[in-house]
Amino acid sequence: MTAIKSGDLVVLKSGGPTMTVDTVNTDIFDDNKITGVLCVWFVGDKLQRVRFDHGAIESVQLESAQLEKALPEDAPSQEASVDYKAVLDEMVDALNLAAEEAEPACSAVPQKSKRTKAPKQNDVVRASSVIPN
Repeated sequence: MTAIKSGDLVVLKSGGPTMTVDTVNTDIFDDNKITGVLCVWFVGDKLQRVRFDHGAIESVQLESAQLEKALPEDAPSQEASVDYKAVLDEMVDALNLAAEEAEPACSAVPQKSKRTKAPKQNDVVRASSVIPN
């Protein structure tokens, strides 16, 4: 069996809808031992989420024709997705640049002024006793 990872498309061996692997649970002492696979899929607008034994599911290899048919009619095209990602990348770059420019002003933390201690009563007496008459 091929390694299943988060984001893979799977289906139950007995049939059913195509699901997306959310998380792969492993043994606390052995990461190679899979204890369960959490899968998600939609039924209409409702998200379904169920944990399956890894032996009950298998990977799905959708061809591009099947993938196009599986997408909703109003889904953005591949070109629109690439354009959208480019716009998001530009926005992130602009925000990072603005944050870097503003960082010196934000990092200046005002220092607390040190208070001078008032002389204690005993210190005053000692000082007066040291002064010669």
